[in-house]
Amino acid sequence: MIIKLLFWICLAGIIYTYFGYGIILWIISQIKHLYASINHRVSDKNELSAEPHVSLLIPAYNEQPYIPQKIANSRNLDYPSKKLHQVWITDGSDDGSDELLRTYPEVTLLHKHERTGKIGAINRGMHYIKTPVVIFTDANTMLHQDTVREIVYAFRDPEVGCVAGEKRIKVRKQEGAVNSGEGIYWQIESLIKQVESKVGSVMGAAGELFAIRTELFQPVEPDTLLDDFIISLRIAKQGYKTKYAPKAFGEENASISIKEEMKRKIRIAAGGLQAISRLKALLNPFKYGFLSLQFISHKVLRWTFVPFAIILLFISNLLIVLQYGFEPAGFYFYFFMLQIFYYIMVVVGSLLQNRKLAYKLVFAPYYVFIMNYSILAGYIKYFFGKQTVNWEKAKRNPL
Repeated sequence: MIIKLLFWICLAGIIYTYFGYGIILWIISQIKHLYASINHRVSDKNELSAEPHVSLLIPAYNEQPYIPQKIANSRNLDYPSKKLHQVWITDGSDDGSDELLRTYPEVTLLHKHERTGKIGAINRGMHYIKTPVVIFTDANTMLHQDTVREIVYAFRDPEVGCVAGEKRIKVRKQEGAVNSGEGIYWQIESLIKQVESKVGSVMGAAGELFAIRTELFQPVEPDTLLDDFIISLRIAKQGYKTKYAPKAFGEENASISIKEEMKRKIRIAAGGLQAISRLKALLNPFKYGFLSLQFISHKVLRWTFVPFAIILLFISNLLIVLQYGFEPAGFYFYFFMLQIFYYIMVVVGSLLQNRKLAYKLVFAPYYVFIMNYSILAGYIKYFFGKQTVNWEKAKRNPL
């Protein structure tokens, strides 16, 4: 009885985390849309000017190869050049990034020899931001030309304190495991964020592209691993909304291999545990209401429940089948066979990870397995203090 109860708790939790939460959000969004249509409420909340001054804050550690393309990309953004300011922080870089950036007159460069990690660069750079809106972006992320205007438009609502742009992974018709898996993952995340934005607040923002009202920034602890997540959620704690702007998007290449992608995911997992600890107040739904439910459903369960539930689901399912036999087990037997098939597909994905295939879904089970394995590895790094704020970047495919 206990084993069956464990089986159903694990199965229900996994289904809710990966599917149920999104479905519930979609239903709420449809009800909210219907209510808004019936009331025909129109609101003009234009609080910012149509074209406020905006800063691009770009922390860049040894990103010299990307600088010319990023500068060209920034120049091509559809926004008045006199109102768009670039602030680059190259602290610790020793690849000539600072010398190259000094040749661009539109760039405000901050450079020192000491490396204090991305959050150290952000904390330092924010002292030099004088514009009402600041956009955080990476050197290797190329922005769509309408990105700044889409972000500014979202900030016309005074209740919005943070705007999350969309991260897109460049994919080709035929891709390997890492490109296919990462591309599919971000497409699904994009759908969830769109619905979250409609019913409440987006749970976090991708560090490759997000923006905040400068006045709302609070210095972040110098050992913070997920600066984007902490910054955006603390703004939500202040009572502001984080809105999703899918038309404001940045593109970057996928990691060069699964090994490189795992570096990034392990860091995210370690940072996720750290973030839960620092944002533990959000676990109280009596104080933060729906925001707490979103935080628990979208992030906490993924980082703390699902990886262990997947393991326990397999073990409990196996024990049930062994206890009752194959035929009497009925549903449990067929579900166990489904799990076996999943792990076979994980092995297939592993064997074919470097093959470029048109059928990208072949790699989905392998990528999900890698995601959850990385979370467990992130636990080890976090609890043993091996994940530092100065991390080794995941190598990505060439430009």
